[in-house]
Amino acid sequence: MSDTPVQAILTSRNDHVAIIQLNRPPHNFFDVAMIGQIADELDRLQADKSCRVVVVQANGSAFCAGADFSKRNGDGPARSASRINPIYLEALRIFSFSKPLVAAIEGPAIGGGLGLALTADFRVSCAEARFSANFNRLGFHPGFALSHTLPALIGKQQAAWMFYTGARVDGTRAQEIGLVDFLAPQVEVRSTAMALALEIATSSPRAVQSTRQTLKADSLSHIRNAISRESAEQYVQFSGPDLAEGIKAMAERRSPVFHD
Repeated sequence: MSDTPVQAILTSRNDHVAIIQLNRPPHNFFDVAMIGQIADELDRLQADKSCRVVVVQANGSAFCAGADFSKRNGDGPARSASRINPIYLEALRIFSFSKPLVAAIEGPAIGGGLGLALTADFRVSCAEARFSANFNRLGFHPGFALSHTLPALIGKQQAAWMFYTGARVDGTRAQEIGLVDFLAPQVEVRSTAMALALEIATSSPRAVQSTRQTLKADSLSHIRNAISRESAEQYVQFSGPDLAEGIKAMAERRSPVFHD
């Protein structure tokens, strides 16, 4: 029996479209290493002129369920209040990628997994998918730049509702509020995402990238600012009592009981 660890991501190619597949089924929980591997692959594809578009998809029942808090040791990430969460430093590298990204979301995108989904230019999903920014329900401030990307995409009111309640939004509702761009039958999500990516790849890559840069304009600076504040807030809250209760309640499948 081989002791070779399972690769966190798998990569493949369809003409000018590169495919990055998350490969930690069933939930595709991430850590610093996994987000770093995605960023490393995007850095490689950035230099590959034959790559014009990237599709991000997942092997498993979930697109990405965020961080695995069941394995948390009770301490926050090893950093000072003035430093950025290491996961978000790697996420910044993903946000810095200059070519179009299409996310194929066949299952839940939860917490930081929703943040990863929002690094993409377009999201193709299905009615069975679920989307949740469940940070407050777990007892801490949103992260992965969601405090900027989510309201920028669906508006402050809808974002506030998702943040404050941790509500799970199905694919149909997600499309209605602008969180998802295209809805397809679950078995056709990947092929629909690929068709979109190939259509984009038909356009001039230089024109697409320059147009993308114009449309995004100051977004990266806003994302950096958001991540800085998120990291500072989480640094304080990770050592407080609410996170422990939030994780326990999640494990016990009950509503958390937070105290003033």
